[in-house]
Amino acid sequence: MAGPAMDLLRFATAGSVDDGKSTLIGRLLLDSKSIFEDQLEAVESTSRSRGYDYTDLALLTDGLRSEREQGITIDVAYRYFATPRRKFIIADTPGHVQYTRNMVTGASTADLGLVLVDARQGLTEQSRRHAVILSLLRVPHLVLCVNKMDLVDYAEDKFDEIHAEFTSFATKLAIPDLTIVPISALKGDNVVTRSAHMDWYSGPSLLHHLENVHVASDRDLVDTRFPVQYVVRPKSDEYHDYRGYAGRVAGGVLKPGDEVLVLPSGMTSKISEIDLFDKQLDEAFPPMSVTVRLEDDVDVSRGDMICRPQNAPQPSQDIDAMICWMSSTPLRPRQKLSIKHTTRAARTMIKDVQYRLDVNSLHRDLETKELGLNEIGRVQLRTTSPLLCDPYEKNRTTGSFILIDEATGVTVGAGMINSSS
Repeated sequence: MAGPAMDLLRFATAGSVDDGKSTLIGRLLLDSKSIFEDQLEAVESTSRSRGYDYTDLALLTDGLRSEREQGITIDVAYRYFATPRRKFIIADTPGHVQYTRNMVTGASTADLGLVLVDARQGLTEQSRRHAVILSLLRVPHLVLCVNKMDLVDYAEDKFDEIHAEFTSFATKLAIPDLTIVPISALKGDNVVTRSAHMDWYSGPSLLHHLENVHVASDRDLVDTRFPVQYVVRPKSDEYHDYRGYAGRVAGGVLKPGDEVLVLPSGMTSKISEIDLFDKQLDEAFPPMSVTVRLEDDVDVSRGDMICRPQNAPQPSQDIDAMICWMSSTPLRPRQKLSIKHTTRAARTMIKDVQYRLDVNSLHRDLETKELGLNEIGRVQLRTTSPLLCDPYEKNRTTGSFILIDEATGVTVGAGMINSSS
Protein backbone atom coordinates (compact mmCIF):
# COMPACT_ATOMS: atom_id res chain seq x y z
CA MET A 1 0.00 0.00 0.00
CA ALA A 2 1.54 3.29 -1.08
CA GLY A 3 0.27 5.97 1.24
CA PRO A 4 0.29 9.69 0.58
CA ALA A 5 3.55 9.96 2.49
CA MET A 6 5.36 7.90 -0.14
CA ASP A 7 4.71 10.40 -2.94
CA LEU A 8 6.73 13.11 -1.26
CA LEU A 9 10.48 13.58 -1.56
CA ARG A 10 12.26 15.92 0.82
CA PHE A 11 15.68 16.91 -0.41
CA ALA A 12 18.33 19.27 0.89
CA THR A 13 20.60 21.27 -1.38
CA ALA A 14 24.02 22.43 -0.31
CA GLY A 15 26.53 24.38 -2.29
CA SER A 16 28.83 27.33 -2.02
CA VAL A 17 27.85 30.78 -3.13
CA ASP A 18 28.72 30.75 -6.81
CA ASP A 19 28.27 27.17 -7.91
CA GLY A 20 24.80 27.76 -9.30
CA LYS A 21 22.45 26.47 -6.62
CA SER A 22 19.88 29.25 -7.08
CA THR A 23 20.01 28.79 -10.84
CA LEU A 24 19.51 25.03 -10.46
CA ILE A 25 16.48 25.43 -8.19
CA GLY A 26 15.12 28.10 -10.57
CA ARG A 27 15.60 25.73 -13.52
CA LEU A 28 13.79 22.88 -11.72
CA LEU A 29 10.88 25.21 -10.91
CA LEU A 30 10.75 26.61 -14.46
CA ASP A 31 11.16 23.43 -16.49
CA SER A 32 8.78 21.44 -14.29
CA LYS A 33 6.25 24.27 -14.91
CA SER A 34 6.01 25.04 -11.19
CA ILE A 35 6.18 28.82 -11.55
CA PHE A 36 3.68 31.26 -12.94
CA GLU A 37 3.98 33.17 -16.21
CA ASP A 38 4.10 36.54 -14.42
CA GLN A 39 6.96 35.36 -12.21
CA LEU A 40 8.88 34.34 -15.30
CA GLU A 41 8.11 37.61 -17.08
CA ALA A 42 9.35 39.58 -14.06
CA VAL A 43 12.61 37.61 -14.05
CA GLU A 44 13.03 38.03 -17.81
CA SER A 45 12.53 41.80 -17.64
CA THR A 46 14.90 42.16 -14.66
CA SER A 47 17.51 40.13 -16.58
CA ARG A 48 17.09 42.39 -19.64
CA SER A 49 17.29 45.56 -17.57
CA ARG A 50 20.57 44.34 -16.08
CA GLY A 51 21.91 43.81 -19.60
CA TYR A 52 22.12 39.98 -19.41
CA ASP A 53 21.80 38.04 -22.64
CA TYR A 54 20.10 35.19 -20.77
CA THR A 55 17.27 34.81 -18.25
CA ASP A 56 18.83 34.77 -14.78
CA LEU A 57 16.84 31.98 -13.11
CA ALA A 58 18.65 32.61 -9.84
CA LEU A 59 16.38 35.63 -9.46
CA LEU A 60 13.47 33.24 -8.83
CA THR A 61 14.97 32.08 -5.57
CA ASP A 62 17.00 35.11 -4.60
CA GLY A 63 14.21 37.08 -3.00
CA LEU A 64 15.99 36.11 0.20
CA ARG A 65 19.33 37.56 -0.80
CA SER A 66 18.45 41.19 -0.06
CA GLU A 67 17.33 40.19 3.42
CA ARG A 68 20.55 38.29 3.90
CA GLU A 69 22.52 41.37 2.91
CA GLN A 70 20.70 43.40 5.53
CA GLY A 71 22.13 41.04 8.11
CA ILE A 72 18.90 39.18 8.79
CA THR A 73 19.89 35.57 9.41
CA ILE A 74 17.94 33.16 7.33
CA ASP A 75 18.19 29.63 8.58
CA VAL A 76 16.79 27.40 5.90
CA ALA A 77 14.53 28.37 3.01
CA TYR A 78 11.94 25.73 2.16
CA ARG A 79 10.51 25.58 -1.35
CA TYR A 80 7.74 23.42 -2.71
CA PHE A 81 7.09 22.16 -6.21
CA ALA A 82 5.37 19.20 -7.81
CA THR A 83 5.37 17.16 -11.00
CA PRO A 84 2.66 14.67 -12.00
CA ARG A 85 4.79 11.92 -10.40
CA ARG A 86 5.72 13.38 -7.04
CA LYS A 87 5.65 16.33 -4.65
CA PHE A 88 8.92 17.89 -3.52
CA ILE A 89 10.10 19.93 -0.56
CA ILE A 90 13.51 21.54 -1.03
CA ALA A 91 15.46 22.61 2.04
CA ASP A 92 17.84 25.19 0.63
CA THR A 93 20.75 25.67 3.01
CA PRO A 94 23.60 28.19 2.92
CA GLY A 95 26.93 26.55 2.20
CA HIS A 96 29.52 28.36 4.30
CA VAL A 97 31.22 26.71 7.25
CA GLN A 98 29.63 29.26 9.57
CA TYR A 99 26.24 27.88 8.51
CA THR A 100 26.94 24.24 9.39
CA ARG A 101 24.09 24.33 11.92
CA ASN A 102 21.63 25.47 9.21
CA MET A 103 22.70 22.63 6.98
CA VAL A 104 22.18 20.16 9.84
CA THR A 105 18.68 21.59 10.36
CA GLY A 106 17.76 21.41 6.68
CA ALA A 107 19.18 17.95 6.05
CA SER A 108 18.00 16.24 9.24
CA THR A 109 14.63 15.27 7.72
CA ALA A 110 15.79 14.89 4.11
CA ASP A 111 15.42 11.71 2.06
CA LEU A 112 18.08 12.91 -0.35
CA GLY A 113 20.99 15.36 -0.29
CA LEU A 114 22.09 17.27 -3.35
CA VAL A 115 25.67 18.59 -3.45
CA LEU A 116 26.70 20.95 -6.23
CA VAL A 117 30.22 21.35 -7.56
CA ASP A 118 31.56 23.61 -10.30
CA ALA A 119 32.99 21.52 -13.16
CA ARG A 120 35.87 24.00 -13.54
CA GLN A 121 36.96 23.74 -9.90
CA GLY A 122 36.16 20.15 -9.08
CA LEU A 123 35.82 19.02 -5.47
CA THR A 124 36.40 21.73 -2.90
CA GLU A 125 36.83 21.49 0.85
CA GLN A 126 33.26 22.69 1.06
CA SER A 127 31.79 19.96 -1.14
CA ARG A 128 33.62 17.36 0.94
CA ARG A 129 32.25 18.91 4.12
CA HIS A 130 28.69 18.83 2.75
CA ALA A 131 29.05 15.14 1.92
CA VAL A 132 30.42 14.40 5.40
CA ILE A 133 27.50 16.18 7.09
CA LEU A 134 24.94 14.39 4.88
CA SER A 135 26.52 11.02 5.74
CA LEU A 136 26.67 11.91 9.45
CA LEU A 137 22.95 12.76 9.29
CA ARG A 138 22.36 9.40 7.56
CA VAL A 139 20.62 10.99 4.57
CA PRO A 140 20.00 7.78 2.58
CA HIS A 141 20.51 9.11 -0.98
CA LEU A 142 23.15 11.51 -2.26
CA VAL A 143 23.33 13.21 -5.65
CA LEU A 144 26.46 15.04 -6.75
CA CYS A 145 25.63 17.54 -9.51
CA VAL A 146 28.65 18.52 -11.55
CA ASN A 147 27.38 21.92 -12.72
CA LYS A 148 28.56 24.42 -15.36
CA MET A 149 29.46 21.64 -17.82
CA ASP A 150 28.78 24.22 -20.57
CA LEU A 151 31.85 26.15 -19.37
CA VAL A 152 34.15 23.14 -19.88
CA ASP A 153 32.70 22.39 -23.35
CA TYR A 154 30.75 19.40 -21.95
CA ALA A 155 34.06 17.50 -21.65
CA GLU A 156 33.65 13.88 -20.61
CA ASP A 157 37.16 13.60 -19.16
CA LYS A 158 36.53 16.58 -16.83
CA PHE A 159 33.39 14.85 -15.51
CA ASP A 160 35.20 11.49 -15.18
CA GLU A 161 37.96 13.09 -13.11
CA ILE A 162 35.48 14.60 -10.58
CA HIS A 163 33.45 11.37 -10.62
CA ALA A 164 36.51 9.28 -9.70
CA GLU A 165 37.71 11.66 -7.00
CA PHE A 166 34.33 11.92 -5.31
CA THR A 167 33.59 8.18 -5.53
CA SER A 168 36.84 7.35 -3.75
CA PHE A 169 36.16 9.99 -1.07
CA ALA A 170 32.61 8.65 -0.57
CA THR A 171 33.87 5.16 0.26
CA LYS A 172 35.08 6.56 3.62
CA LEU A 173 31.56 7.76 4.42
CA ALA A 174 28.23 6.08 5.15
CA ILE A 175 26.53 6.82 1.82
CA PRO A 176 24.32 3.90 0.81
CA ASP A 177 23.24 5.37 -2.56
CA LEU A 178 25.29 7.79 -4.67
CA THR A 179 24.37 9.21 -8.09
CA ILE A 180 26.56 11.64 -10.04
CA VAL A 181 25.00 13.76 -12.81
CA PRO A 182 26.71 16.23 -15.19
CA ILE A 183 24.49 19.29 -15.67
CA SER A 184 24.29 22.88 -16.80
CA ALA A 185 21.69 24.61 -14.65
CA LEU A 186 21.99 27.74 -16.74
CA LYS A 187 21.38 26.01 -20.09
CA GLY A 188 19.11 23.27 -18.70
CA ASP A 189 21.31 20.32 -19.72
CA ASN A 190 20.32 17.14 -17.82
CA VAL A 191 18.27 19.07 -15.26
CA VAL A 192 14.75 18.21 -16.41
CA THR A 193 15.44 16.76 -19.85
CA ARG A 194 18.39 14.76 -21.16
CA SER A 195 21.15 16.83 -22.74
CA ALA A 196 21.94 16.73 -26.45
CA HIS A 197 25.45 18.00 -25.63
CA MET A 198 26.52 15.03 -23.51
CA ASP A 199 25.68 11.89 -25.45
CA TRP A 200 28.52 10.16 -23.55
CA TYR A 201 26.39 10.28 -20.36
CA SER A 202 23.85 7.46 -20.25
CA GLY A 203 22.26 8.13 -16.86
CA PRO A 204 18.99 9.89 -16.03
CA SER A 205 18.37 13.62 -15.89
CA LEU A 206 18.35 15.08 -12.38
CA LEU A 207 14.56 15.49 -12.23
CA HIS A 208 14.00 11.97 -13.55
CA HIS A 209 16.20 10.65 -10.75
CA LEU A 210 14.41 12.80 -8.13
CA GLU A 211 11.02 11.57 -9.40
CA ASN A 212 11.99 7.91 -9.33
CA VAL A 213 14.42 7.46 -6.44
CA HIS A 214 12.85 4.87 -4.14
CA VAL A 215 12.50 6.22 -0.60
CA ALA A 216 9.70 4.12 0.90
CA SER A 217 12.10 1.39 2.02
CA ASP A 218 14.41 3.88 3.78
CA ARG A 219 11.93 4.12 6.62
CA ASP A 220 12.24 1.63 9.45
CA LEU A 221 9.19 -0.61 9.09
CA VAL A 222 10.50 -3.26 11.50
CA ASP A 223 10.91 -1.53 14.85
CA THR A 224 7.55 -0.16 15.99
CA ARG A 225 7.92 3.24 17.68
CA PHE A 226 5.03 5.57 18.49
CA PRO A 227 5.91 8.50 20.77
CA VAL A 228 2.70 9.86 22.33
CA GLN A 229 2.27 13.55 21.72
CA TYR A 230 -1.17 14.15 23.11
CA VAL A 231 -3.88 12.27 25.01
CA VAL A 232 -7.26 12.82 23.32
CA ARG A 233 -10.19 12.92 25.76
CA PRO A 234 -13.13 14.76 24.18
CA LYS A 235 -15.50 15.83 26.96
CA SER A 236 -18.61 15.43 24.81
CA ASP A 237 -21.66 13.17 25.19
CA GLU A 238 -21.09 11.72 21.74
CA TYR A 239 -17.53 10.60 22.56
CA HIS A 240 -18.04 10.12 26.28
CA ASP A 241 -15.65 7.18 26.69
CA TYR A 242 -13.23 8.04 23.92
CA ARG A 243 -9.56 7.90 24.91
CA GLY A 244 -6.95 8.02 22.19
CA TYR A 245 -3.23 8.70 21.95
CA ALA A 246 -2.19 11.05 19.17
CA GLY A 247 1.28 11.18 17.68
CA ARG A 248 3.41 10.52 14.64
CA VAL A 249 4.58 7.01 13.81
CA ALA A 250 8.39 7.02 14.11
CA GLY A 251 9.00 3.41 13.07
CA GLY A 252 7.36 0.10 12.20
CA VAL A 253 3.78 -0.60 11.17
CA LEU A 254 0.87 -0.37 13.61
CA LYS A 255 -2.26 -2.49 13.06
CA PRO A 256 -5.42 -3.06 15.08
CA GLY A 257 -5.01 -6.27 17.11
CA ASP A 258 -1.26 -5.76 17.60
CA GLU A 259 0.09 -6.44 21.07
CA VAL A 260 1.83 -3.36 22.38
CA LEU A 261 4.00 -2.32 25.30
CA VAL A 262 3.79 1.16 26.83
CA LEU A 263 7.03 2.62 28.14
CA PRO A 264 8.22 3.62 30.67
CA SER A 265 5.38 1.97 32.70
CA GLY A 266 5.85 -1.46 31.09
CA MET A 267 2.06 -2.05 30.79
CA THR A 268 0.86 -4.14 27.85
CA SER A 269 -2.35 -3.96 25.83
CA LYS A 270 -3.64 -4.41 22.29
CA ILE A 271 -4.43 -1.77 19.66
CA SER A 272 -8.20 -1.63 19.24
CA GLU A 273 -8.44 1.07 16.57
CA ILE A 274 -6.29 3.52 14.62
CA ASP A 275 -8.07 6.77 13.74
CA LEU A 276 -7.22 9.40 11.16
CA PHE A 277 -9.71 12.25 11.47
CA ASP A 278 -13.08 10.52 11.09
CA LYS A 279 -11.95 7.29 9.45
CA GLN A 280 -10.43 4.12 10.82
CA LEU A 281 -7.25 2.71 9.30
CA ASP A 282 -6.06 -0.87 8.73
CA GLU A 283 -2.47 0.18 9.36
CA ALA A 284 -0.24 3.17 10.07
CA PHE A 285 3.43 3.64 9.19
CA PRO A 286 6.04 6.44 9.23
CA PRO A 287 5.62 9.38 8.91
CA MET A 288 1.82 9.26 9.39
CA SER A 289 0.17 11.21 12.24
CA VAL A 290 -2.66 9.18 13.77
CA THR A 291 -4.58 8.52 16.96
CA VAL A 292 -4.16 5.06 18.50
CA ARG A 293 -6.74 3.52 20.83
CA LEU A 294 -5.99 0.62 23.17
CA GLU A 295 -8.23 -2.19 24.43
CA ASP A 296 -7.28 -1.71 28.08
CA ASP A 297 -7.53 1.40 30.16
CA VAL A 298 -3.79 1.74 30.79
CA ASP A 299 -2.21 4.93 32.02
CA VAL A 300 -0.54 6.64 29.07
CA SER A 301 0.65 10.25 28.95
CA ARG A 302 2.60 12.61 26.70
CA GLY A 303 6.20 11.50 26.28
CA ASP A 304 5.39 7.79 26.65
CA MET A 305 6.30 5.39 23.86
CA ILE A 306 4.09 2.66 22.39
CA CYS A 307 6.15 -0.21 20.92
CA ARG A 308 6.08 -4.01 20.60
CA PRO A 309 6.79 -6.21 23.66
CA GLN A 310 9.65 -8.13 21.99
CA ASN A 311 11.17 -5.05 20.37
CA ALA A 312 11.47 -2.07 22.67
CA PRO A 313 14.01 0.72 22.96
CA GLN A 314 16.17 0.60 26.08
CA PRO A 315 15.27 3.34 28.58
CA SER A 316 18.56 5.10 29.21
CA GLN A 317 20.01 7.99 31.17
CA ASP A 318 23.55 7.75 29.79
CA ILE A 319 23.71 8.89 26.20
CA ASP A 320 26.67 8.83 23.81
CA ALA A 321 26.03 11.13 20.84
CA MET A 322 27.45 13.24 18.03
CA ILE A 323 26.44 16.86 18.60
CA CYS A 324 26.36 19.82 16.27
CA TRP A 325 26.77 22.85 18.53
CA MET A 326 24.73 25.91 17.52
CA SER A 327 25.59 28.56 20.10
CA SER A 328 28.37 31.13 20.27
CA THR A 329 28.93 30.17 23.93
CA PRO A 330 30.99 26.92 23.78
CA LEU A 331 29.70 23.56 24.98
CA ARG A 332 31.74 22.46 27.99
CA PRO A 333 31.69 19.55 30.47
CA ARG A 334 29.42 19.91 33.52
CA GLN A 335 27.12 22.26 31.60
CA LYS A 336 23.41 21.78 32.38
CA LEU A 337 20.80 21.98 29.60
CA SER A 338 17.26 20.92 28.74
CA ILE A 339 16.94 18.00 26.33
CA LYS A 340 13.98 17.28 24.06
CA HIS A 341 13.78 13.79 22.59
CA THR A 342 10.70 12.76 20.54
CA THR A 343 7.84 14.00 22.75
CA ARG A 344 9.79 13.77 26.02
CA ALA A 345 11.62 16.55 27.80
CA ALA A 346 14.20 16.21 30.58
CA ARG A 347 17.26 17.97 31.94
CA THR A 348 20.76 16.83 31.16
CA MET A 349 24.37 17.40 32.11
CA ILE A 350 27.34 17.21 29.75
CA LYS A 351 29.65 14.59 31.24
CA ASP A 352 32.46 14.64 28.72
CA VAL A 353 33.50 15.95 25.31
CA GLN A 354 35.44 13.05 23.77
CA TYR A 355 36.59 14.65 20.54
CA ARG A 356 35.85 17.32 17.97
CA LEU A 357 35.39 16.05 14.41
CA ASP A 358 37.08 17.99 11.62
CA VAL A 359 34.33 17.78 9.00
CA ASN A 360 36.77 18.35 6.15
CA SER A 361 39.40 15.72 6.90
CA LEU A 362 37.39 13.40 9.23
CA HIS A 363 40.27 13.85 11.72
CA ARG A 364 39.30 13.45 15.40
CA ASP A 365 40.77 16.14 17.63
CA LEU A 366 41.06 14.37 21.01
CA GLU A 367 42.78 17.29 22.77
CA THR A 368 39.83 19.68 22.77
CA LYS A 369 37.42 19.62 25.68
CA GLU A 370 34.81 21.99 24.26
CA LEU A 371 32.78 22.58 21.09
CA GLY A 372 32.46 26.03 19.52
CA LEU A 373 29.72 27.41 17.26
CA ASN A 374 29.02 25.13 14.24
CA GLU A 375 31.45 22.46 15.45
CA ILE A 376 30.55 18.77 15.61
CA GLY A 377 31.90 16.38 18.23
CA ARG A 378 31.27 13.27 20.27
CA VAL A 379 29.79 13.93 23.70
CA GLN A 380 28.63 11.93 26.75
CA LEU A 381 25.41 13.10 28.46
CA ARG A 382 23.57 12.11 31.62
CA THR A 383 19.82 12.84 31.73
CA THR A 384 17.60 13.32 34.81
CA SER A 385 14.96 10.88 33.54
CA PRO A 386 15.40 7.97 31.11
CA LEU A 387 14.98 8.56 27.37
CA LEU A 388 13.47 5.85 25.15
CA CYS A 389 16.00 5.93 22.36
CA ASP A 390 17.53 3.95 19.50
CA PRO A 391 20.85 4.49 17.73
CA TYR A 392 20.45 7.23 15.10
CA GLU A 393 21.55 4.94 12.27
CA LYS A 394 18.62 2.66 13.08
CA ASN A 395 15.97 5.37 13.53
CA ARG A 396 16.48 9.05 12.74
CA THR A 397 13.50 10.08 14.90
CA THR A 398 14.11 8.14 18.11
CA GLY A 399 17.87 8.52 17.60
CA SER A 400 17.95 12.31 17.64
CA PHE A 401 17.38 15.10 20.16
CA ILE A 402 17.86 18.81 20.64
CA LEU A 403 19.52 20.66 23.49
CA ILE A 404 17.97 23.86 24.83
CA ASP A 405 19.44 26.62 26.99
CA GLU A 406 17.19 26.65 30.06
CA ALA A 407 17.59 30.36 30.70
CA THR A 408 16.74 31.60 27.21
CA GLY A 409 14.72 28.72 25.71
CA VAL A 410 16.99 28.83 22.63
CA THR A 411 18.01 25.61 20.84
CA VAL A 412 21.78 25.35 21.22
CA GLY A 413 22.56 21.86 19.93
CA ALA A 414 21.33 18.96 17.81
CA GLY A 415 22.36 15.42 18.65
CA MET A 416 22.54 12.03 16.97
CA ILE A 417 22.70 9.09 19.37
CA ASN A 418 25.50 6.53 18.88
CA SER A 419 24.44 4.30 21.72
CA SER A 420 22.94 4.44 25.18
CA SER A 421 23.34 2.39 28.29
